[in-house]
Amino acid sequence: MPLLACNSCPLQFHVISSCLSQNRFLGRRQLCFNGVSSACSHSQLHPTHHSSIDVASLQSISITQSVENPTKNLGQLLMKITPFTSRRALFSTLFLYSFFHPSRYLPAQALGDPSLTIEEVTPNVLASGALFPTENRIVGLFEKNTYSVVNIFDVTLRPQLNVTGAVEIPEGNGSGVVWDGQGHIVTNYHVIGNALTRNPSPGQVVARVNILASDGVQKNFEGKLIGADRAKDLAVLKVEAPEDLLKPVLVGQSSSLRVGQQCLAIGNPFGFDHTLTVGVISGLNRDIFSQTGVTISGGIQTDAAINPGNSGGPLLDSKGNLIGINTAIFTQTGTSAGVGFAIPSSTVVKIVPQLIQFGKAFRAGLNVDIAPDLIANQLNVRYGALVLQVPGNSLAAKAGLLPTTRGFAGNIVLGDIIVAVDNKPVKNKAELYKALDDYNVGDQVILMIQRGNESLELPITLEEKSA
Repeated sequence: MPLLACNSCPLQFHVISSCLSQNRFLGRRQLCFNGVSSACSHSQLHPTHHSSIDVASLQSISITQSVENPTKNLGQLLMKITPFTSRRALFSTLFLYSFFHPSRYLPAQALGDPSLTIEEVTPNVLASGALFPTENRIVGLFEKNTYSVVNIFDVTLRPQLNVTGAVEIPEGNGSGVVWDGQGHIVTNYHVIGNALTRNPSPGQVVARVNILASDGVQKNFEGKLIGADRAKDLAVLKVEAPEDLLKPVLVGQSSSLRVGQQCLAIGNPFGFDHTLTVGVISGLNRDIFSQTGVTISGGIQTDAAINPGNSGGPLLDSKGNLIGINTAIFTQTGTSAGVGFAIPSSTVVKIVPQLIQFGKAFRAGLNVDIAPDLIANQLNVRYGALVLQVPGNSLAAKAGLLPTTRGFAGNIVLGDIIVAVDNKPVKNKAELYKALDDYNVGDQVILMIQRGNESLELPITLEEKSA
């Protein structure tokens, strides 16, 4: 005779038998709900004996009364063995328990296979063996350059714990590279942009810098502001770290890059320190729309995964030399979509020494006001950069560059329109600034000028223009 799982089984058996004898059929849902409802509506029965149940009396009740009202007997049983007082409370409690249970998954009732041993189902683990030459080279490049990459936290944006205990990394988290043995760290302007909006003075602490030591331990230092250039999205910090901890990055040439060559990006995406991604150079001379709100020309495009936290980290060539500073991604979701951008090393080498020496960058310019494209189009200037104003004491004025003025009748007299710089075409204001980026202060250039109905060539010396 099979054993019963619980003492309530005889009662359930008689209830079902009674229903069958009367040609009545109770569905499982009806049986459960009616039983629970009956238990709730007959709470006056045995009000003081909920904690103890006489099995013999229950069985006798089930035999004598199951034919009269089977659901009533089931309700009396449920009333005695359950602490709930209503059907709604029963199911709401079960729902809340399943929702707030530490695991959303209940344990599986697996049978297993006792006929097998652990040794029989454990496969042979093969030795990894030697790496392929290409893998070995990439591993070596990462191990060599990872000590030149640092983790930077904006001091005004600290990581915080959310309700699940996970660390939330703010937007002010990024990467940087060790520039020299004096403790200068190069990163993006927007990585510490929140602190820079408060106009800190040079030497003020604006970031926390984590440097990886040879023993694998990260050492924390205060990052003091040395200089920043918003137009090129670059900033320089300085840390008081031991010289043996500083591993300066090797700088390569970005002017000789070719589309298709391999590149590597090292950084701290989403707070995961020292992460390596590999890709190729997928485009050159791109216009980068930086997070600082400015457009940077000459950018490097790569399909190496660049995510939030990679900003300020190095883009390396296959020899491990710095060819760019990762700065932005083109995406609709905020994560890598295979299109990342880096500031070329030629720009970095030009700007960073100025930031270290002067605290700001100086670039060559004409020291004149150029009309925005919208105003130029309203004045029917479709090609070239229209000169609006020329300061009287500027080198441009001494060279003979004419501004836009008003005639005797109040009509507008267009000034000179710059259409080329050293035979490089200039279509608008942005292309003029892009062309002048290739020159230094004091260089002389030849401007191709459209003045009325005549074309002129005007030699002019470029002036120092603060960024």
